[in-house]
Amino acid sequence: MKKIALIILLVISPIIGHAQESVPEKPNGYFSNLTLKISYALGFLDLIETDFPLPDNVKEYKDIVYKTVENKDLKLDIYHKKNISDATPLIIFIHGGAWKKGDKHDYWPYLIPYAEKGYITATIQYRLTDVAIYPAQLDDVISAINWLQDNAEVYHIDKNKIVLVGGSAGGHLAMMAAYSDPSLNIKGIVNLYGPSDLTTPYAREIASVQKLIGKSYQEVPELYKSASPVTYISQDIPPTLTFQGTLDELVPYEQSDNLDKKIKEAGARSYYHKLKGWPHTMDLTVEVNEYCQYYMDEFFKKYITKN
Repeated sequence: MKKIALIILLVISPIIGHAQESVPEKPNGYFSNLTLKISYALGFLDLIETDFPLPDNVKEYKDIVYKTVENKDLKLDIYHKKNISDATPLIIFIHGGAWKKGDKHDYWPYLIPYAEKGYITATIQYRLTDVAIYPAQLDDVISAINWLQDNAEVYHIDKNKIVLVGGSAGGHLAMMAAYSDPSLNIKGIVNLYGPSDLTTPYAREIASVQKLIGKSYQEVPELYKSASPVTYISQDIPPTLTFQGTLDELVPYEQSDNLDKKIKEAGARSYYHKLKGWPHTMDLTVEVNEYCQYYMDEFFKKYITKN
C-alpha cells in the first residue's frame, strides 16, 4: 500500500508543482521611490507597451457618442473579437488622471488583451474638472454604463455580466458608480490604487480633490463624504479587487487598507493585493501588469464568466 501511495505521489507531484508555479508571486518591489527612479533612469525597469496596432481579429467601434451635455459630446470605444455573436461579458475601463486629465485611450494595454481573451471591452470619456465639478464625472460614468446596457444587444453585450475597472481617479469613479447605484447591477470592481475616502486629513487638502469638489472641506464636508466610496459600503456592494503599492505618493496605501477593512467588516467581498515597494501606476511595469492581469482573470472568471 505504501509503494502504491509513493508511486501516485511521484506521478502527480510534477502536476502539483506546475499548478503552484502558475500562480505568480508578488513582484519584488523597491526600497524607496529614489531607488525606483534610479532603476528607471538606468533602464532597468521593463515597461509594458502602451501603444500598438489594433489586431486583425479585433473589431473596434470608435468614438461613439453616448451623451451630449452643455454642447459637449462624450464618447466611448468598444472592442471585441470579430467572431463574437453571443451575449458576452463586458469590462468597462475608466481612466485616471486626478479627474483633471487623462484619456479613454489610456487603457489600450488592457482593452485589447481582454478583447482577445474573449470579453467585450469598453472605455469611456467623462468631463474633467476644467469643464465641470463633481458630481458631473460620476453622472457621466453612470450615463455611459446605462448607454451600454441599453445598447447591449447591438454590441453582443450580456448586460447582466458587467464589471468596472478603474485606475486612480478612475478607480474612485468605478467604486462610486457601483457602490452608490445598485440599479446598475455591476458584478464586480477592479480598483487600481483609487482613493476611497476623500474626508481624510491628507485627501481633503490635495489640490486635485478640492478642484473636483469645487470647495474646501471646511465649506462642504458633507460633499466630501458623499463623494467617498467608503460612505456607501454595505453587505450588498459588488465584490472588489484592489491593487495598491506601498510607495504610492499620490494615493496613500492606507486608503486601500481602510477600504479592505470596511468591506470585510460589512460582510461583502474584498480581494486586496498590497504590493510592497511599488508606486502609483505600478502596472505600467511588465511584472506588476502580469501579476494584476492574472488575478483580474481569476476575478472575472469567478464573477462574470461562470454560470
